[in-house]
Amino acid sequence: MAGRALILVENLSVPLDRRVWQESVALREAGWEVHVICPMGATQDREAEAVIDGVRIHRYPLRAATGGPAGYLREYGSALWHTFRIARRLGRFDVVHACNPPDLFFLVARVLRGARFVFDQHDLVPELYLSRFGRGRDLLYRAVCLLERRTYRAAHVVITTNESYRRVALTRGGKKPGEVFVVRSAPAVERFHEVPAEPALRRGKPHLLCYLGVMGPQDGVDYALRSLARLRDEHGRTDWHAVFVGGGDTFDAMVALSRELGLGENVEFTGRIPDSDLMRYLSTADVCLSPDPLNPLNDVSTMNKVMEYMAMGRPIVSFELREARVSAGEAALYAPANDESEFAKLIARLLDDPAERLRMGEIGKERVAGPLSWTESKKALLAAYEAALDTR
Repeated sequence: MAGRALILVENLSVPLDRRVWQESVALREAGWEVHVICPMGATQDREAEAVIDGVRIHRYPLRAATGGPAGYLREYGSALWHTFRIARRLGRFDVVHACNPPDLFFLVARVLRGARFVFDQHDLVPELYLSRFGRGRDLLYRAVCLLERRTYRAAHVVITTNESYRRVALTRGGKKPGEVFVVRSAPAVERFHEVPAEPALRRGKPHLLCYLGVMGPQDGVDYALRSLARLRDEHGRTDWHAVFVGGGDTFDAMVALSRELGLGENVEFTGRIPDSDLMRYLSTADVCLSPDPLNPLNDVSTMNKVMEYMAMGRPIVSFELREARVSAGEAALYAPANDESEFAKLIARLLDDPAERLRMGEIGKERVAGPLSWTESKKALLAAYEAALDTR
């Protein structure tokens, strides 16, 4: 039942967006002609046109938002215009596959008449708005709720990243059970693999702690830093070096916070780094940090970093979040939500127990290789496409 598929994504370039890239390759391997429209990356994925592994990628320049909601309105307006412009010249498609945020791409699907619309819900945008901006249920909140409703209504099929999102699609979105498929994000096994540990990365300390991921207002890097300060002050532990890998809106603020807390010599910020260096840090890490605080979005979202830590066989310290526990199970220890003292205590506990660290790491690897593997997600993706075509 293969045909032509157009995948739309706005918040990352491709193939940097690993979920979108895995989906693109899976569809191409199933016989689909796959086109992706996405923004150019800041330092990679800079070509306007590229064909990689048979996937045709069309990129446009985009200035990322800064500041409050007004910046995002400008960013999303520009992205929507470029996406329309490119999509119209590419011809007809059997499926338009839109990844959010934003919840605006149903407008593109309307222009491409005859295509089935698959909504790939990466984030719950109303919850994202509440968690990121703290403005309450104001006019803009009501606007994003409206756009989400319009997107659900337009979608022939909805793809979600976990069961919590699926419940939202069935209830708030009004979709039927046969219209919603869970396609969990899973680490690419060819990317995440252990390499020999490098003690030098610990900067002379016995232990290495690692954070991997985006650094935005809702991602909890500030919670991690304050927890590390408590690890030092409340537990007298200075036998660790911590590395924070990744970038985002709050990167500079988090570097400044680490200095304010007196952690400058103990904490290293790498920014985004090549996969080869990422594997070196994760393979050397003794404990990995998932400090996402409890808020309306994080509680029901699957964190990619949790899956990636497990793929590398690393034990995790997390706050108590519904979907974090679904993903990690016994591969993580869970502090009460947003409790930095307990988060620090659990880090200390794992640093003192190498056998427990090993046991948790093995549990994580087994979960990622089994029920949470991309092999299982790929089956659900192809079933979703089959259901979308059946609606014709």
